[in-house]
Amino acid sequence: MVNWEPPDHWQRITSIDAHAAGEPLRVICSGFPLPAGATILERREAARRHYDHLRRSLMWEPRGHADMYGCLLTPPATDDGDLGVLFLHNEGYSTMCGHGIIGLVTVGLECGLFAMPSGRAEIRIDSPAGRIVATPHWQDGRVSAVSFLNVPSFVLLQDLDVDVAGLGTISCDVAFGGAFYALVDVAQTGLALEPHNSDALIAAGRAIKRAIMATQRIEHPAGDPDLNFLYGTIFTQMRPQDSEVHSRNACVFAEGELDRSPTGTGVSSRAALYHARGELAAGKTLHIESLIGTRFSVRVVECTRVGPLPAVVPEVTGSASITGMHSFLIDPADPLREGFLLR
Repeated sequence: MVNWEPPDHWQRITSIDAHAAGEPLRVICSGFPLPAGATILERREAARRHYDHLRRSLMWEPRGHADMYGCLLTPPATDDGDLGVLFLHNEGYSTMCGHGIIGLVTVGLECGLFAMPSGRAEIRIDSPAGRIVATPHWQDGRVSAVSFLNVPSFVLLQDLDVDVAGLGTISCDVAFGGAFYALVDVAQTGLALEPHNSDALIAAGRAIKRAIMATQRIEHPAGDPDLNFLYGTIFTQMRPQDSEVHSRNACVFAEGELDRSPTGTGVSSRAALYHARGELAAGKTLHIESLIGTRFSVRVVECTRVGPLPAVVPEVTGSASITGMHSFLIDPADPLREGFLLR
């Protein structure tokens, strides 16, 4: 047993790490200041302005990596909320994250970071994109899965053709599931959704995202400018009709991160698209797998509107597992204390 203690002027940040369907989640427990703000979006902006060096320290190398993901729990920002959350990644702060909701509910309940509200079976979470209602499923005293009702999801652009450097003309749809995604049939790239194509998929996803951002205005109809950006590209690949799995997808988001999970906000945007096309009836469940074969399920539970656009409320279900506990130290004399990325 080592009895060494770091100097008092070093910063210590603790976390509990997990993964949801393979995608990492670093749940920050202590040492990260709570950003000020009356709303979650205000707290997101405060974190970006004042504590972004800590995001980089925890997400980037040597403590993290280019595909690391994390979350910071906050008090609720609404009168009837149970908690708030900010999501962190290699580029900044997400507006919503499905695997993050699944992971934080699992970690939070199993590790005692928060408790189930008295008299309720669900947890009301304030995210930058809006209210998320999560329901844990219990088995043998543990959280075996988590379902959550996502924010209203909708299609912004359908059958969009965009010229992409190195790929030619790519046809896609742009839909919102907590963030905006370009949905692309991967066959157009000549690639298959297999792990050995990871680098090529990342390159193609980034190129498509850049091409759309250069030619299209991405605006949320509710008028919140903090949501007006294209978060990523989702490549899809259909499975045979007799398969239990509807399809496979791979999401390239932020600054070239490749999601190991099926992407909770991503499958929500896909549910909105299929419902708009008349291909997914309310109540029908789709099982969607990731690049590594892990699964989330999604179904439409309600039809609604966002501004002038028809929308759906999706329910996503998946599971998470705890992988470790960490006590990170930041030496103020370390020249790499704020981290670095090689990709």
